Amino acid sequence: MSQSIQLAERHENDGSAGLPSPISNEIVNHVHLLADEMPEGGYGWVVVASCSMIMFFAVGGFYSWGVIQAQLAAESIAPNSTLAFIGSLGVSLIAFCAIFMSRLIRWIGARNAGFLSCFLMGGGQILSSASSRNVSGLFVTNGIIVGLGTSMSFMLCSTLPSQYFKQKRGLANGAVYGAAGIGGAVLSIAQSALISRLGVAWTFRIVGAATIVLTFPACCFLKDRLRRSTAAIEWSLFLDPRFVMLALGSAIGTFPLLVPPFFLPLYTNSLGLTTSVGSVLLAVFNISSAVGRVSFGALCDVCGPITSLSLALILSALSLLAIWPVSSSLAPLIVFAILNGFGNGGFFSTIPSVVAHIYGPIRVTTVFSMVLTGWAAGYLLGAPVAGWLLDAYGGSGAGIVAYRPAMYYAGSLSVGSTGFILGVRVLTTKKNLFTFA
Repeated sequence: MSQSIQLAERHENDGSAGLPSPISNEIVNHVHLLADEMPEGGYGWVVVASCSMIMFFAVGGFYSWGVIQAQLAAESIAPNSTLAFIGSLGVSLIAFCAIFMSRLIRWIGARNAGFLSCFLMGGGQILSSASSRNVSGLFVTNGIIVGLGTSMSFMLCSTLPSQYFKQKRGLANGAVYGAAGIGGAVLSIAQSALISRLGVAWTFRIVGAATIVLTFPACCFLKDRLRRSTAAIEWSLFLDPRFVMLALGSAIGTFPLLVPPFFLPLYTNSLGLTTSVGSVLLAVFNISSAVGRVSFGALCDVCGPITSLSLALILSALSLLAIWPVSSSLAPLIVFAILNGFGNGGFFSTIPSVVAHIYGPIRVTTVFSMVLTGWAAGYLLGAPVAGWLLDAYGGSGAGIVAYRPAMYYAGSLSVGSTGFILGVRVLTTKKNLFTFA
């Protein structure tokens, strides 16, 4: 099967695709048949479970960075904007390295990629323990090393389930991303408890060791179904207005994603609440994100992935613009954490389904890596820009008014992202109608 797929790709790229060749055409048809006949279960659920365990630590790790950031800020290690930049650097590598990671995963295979990525994530956390009071060291260990592992894990676990599902693809992706939200919730509470008892350094060591111990067994069950050697970049996609609008819309949508999880613990401190309340609130956000990832993933199978993505972005925008700015007490802040977490999670779980829906499961790794590369600026600068706005208006000690510019910045970008995704929906509907005709 793998040999047929690679031969078909060679036929498509060697310039002979326009010449009649019964053997080559038979191979190409066989590949598309393999892509269409999805198992819709079976070993696919084993793959989903394995990817879920990896995403628990990969995405859950950077969604719980706000707990570490709040503690380092309390110890006056660095300004809020600098500490947010450490977390966003690791996340931004998901985008910066997306195309490279997609090639590397196809070259070494899903199982080996899983082991390598989890070793980098766990090892980077352990090395961070030696740099817990050194900002430069944290940029290298928690920013770059953990970021590289997270990048590979994210690319692997975002695309592998699409090889096993078509009708239930949204549910499968939602389950994987839901585990990431649960990871953020569990790690937020666990890290808060560990910091209060053992300090930041030992928290890094314990989380790093747990990452390696719990993810390595999961990596043993990873298995490629449609392994295809493709071009790193399909330049013709830039002539497709659907791809351009999807890439732009999702790129803009990444700017506000990390603002709530990175700044909720600081915001609760500005309200005079305890640090433990901040970590619990972050856990609520992550639990809601987990529910949103599964719910919006399942919704993709009901009303379509593009519609589901649009609804997730609308929910995020409304919570950022209408609820967070007036959250001067715990009750409305909980409502904001639930609604924004729900929409936030929906963004992540629907994007792979949108790509697979438009371009098919065989091309999903290449196209998704290209879309993901466009997220680099949002991942890298989204939270730091909010931090700079906060510092410019008086800092975290100036009360909730100082946070509102950052809130409006994040909410307005969510609105802009929604507009582009709705444009993708219109173009896709028109194309389907034209094809049917």
